[in-house]
Amino acid sequence: MIGFTKLLCGTATVSDVIKHSSIEGQVPPELLQFSNKNRPLVVWNMTNRCNLRCKHCYIHAEDIHYHNELSTDEARVFIEDLAQMQVPVLLFSGGEPLLRPDIFELGEMASRMGLRPVISSNGTLIDREIAARIREAGFQYVGISIDGAPATHDEFRNHKGAFDAAIKGIKACQAEGVKTGIRFTVNKYNQQDLPEIFNIIEKENIPRFCMYHLVYAGRGAEMADMDTSADEKRDILNLVTEKTIDLHNRGVQVEILTTDNHADGIYLLNNIREKQPERVDEIVQLLGMHGGCSAGTKFANVDPQGNVHPCQFWQDYSVGNVREKPFSQIWTSEDELMVKLREKDKHLTGKCGQCQYKTLCAGCRIRARAVHGDLWAADPACYLSEEEIQG
Repeated sequence: MIGFTKLLCGTATVSDVIKHSSIEGQVPPELLQFSNKNRPLVVWNMTNRCNLRCKHCYIHAEDIHYHNELSTDEARVFIEDLAQMQVPVLLFSGGEPLLRPDIFELGEMASRMGLRPVISSNGTLIDREIAARIREAGFQYVGISIDGAPATHDEFRNHKGAFDAAIKGIKACQAEGVKTGIRFTVNKYNQQDLPEIFNIIEKENIPRFCMYHLVYAGRGAEMADMDTSADEKRDILNLVTEKTIDLHNRGVQVEILTTDNHADGIYLLNNIREKQPERVDEIVQLLGMHGGCSAGTKFANVDPQGNVHPCQFWQDYSVGNVREKPFSQIWTSEDELMVKLREKDKHLTGKCGQCQYKTLCAGCRIRARAVHGDLWAADPACYLSEEEIQG
């Protein structure tokens, strides 16, 4: 994730990161994006089942019963291993994770064992009662997907009323003291709605907004031609920058981030080089600590059947299965792809390989493969000019 608020507004410093990193297990959630510890944030798609059918779903989730998903007992063993490994965050995702009846039991276990359990949800199933159970189980955050203004969101989610239900879910979490935020996947369908999304954030006092770039995987692969153009991306980033600075200057407490396109970090670096040149060295250090694309290093995915993937968009490549071997052993294996992902900058070609900032970004390998048929080719979603990538 690229922390727009932290980098643009100076709310995180190298000294902050170093201070907390020196204390074992004490890196606060807001600084995890800069952690250099090779213990990954784990996204567990605990079920394929979902009550919606969203256009950009990366696992083709549907509202049907899926067989062979990890049982409660298998999940307990998995969570205990993660706790012993001291992974920083366990994100319960789906499908729609709230459709699994054992989510609160497993969340409570994760919290009790010292993990930071969080939820990624479409929000439509959350009322005050569910929000209270989320809080009681020890979940520390709920990310709720909003993909545009009401009509856009409902069309994107293939369900009339999905927007209103998601907003009600956000309000229910807030009423129960559960930190929540909006997850927004930007594309040609909804880019025009971004100003309204920022208005909603301020109106509803939502403390966190994360804008996801489109990754061409699952149903998202069918939408590759709906990704925004390079010029549109620049316009979007200009808007996000303006809104981030404006909200911060007016004292609105909201954290703005983007993810799934690490060129955003270089975009911010160039912006800061022009307007705050005295901060350039520190921004370079922070982006270096972040390390660009974290698939296979600081980020991992486990699917409903227990298969381990370098990230949630890499569903066709499994490093192992937690039913057969503990996650902690799988993650440190000498699997050929995993070894290369730990040193991405050595294998990049094309524009990414020539980029001065490849150790700070590395592009998206999934998009490169989807468009070029080559895992290590240039990320087709990079919107930076040849001049910009040479510094």
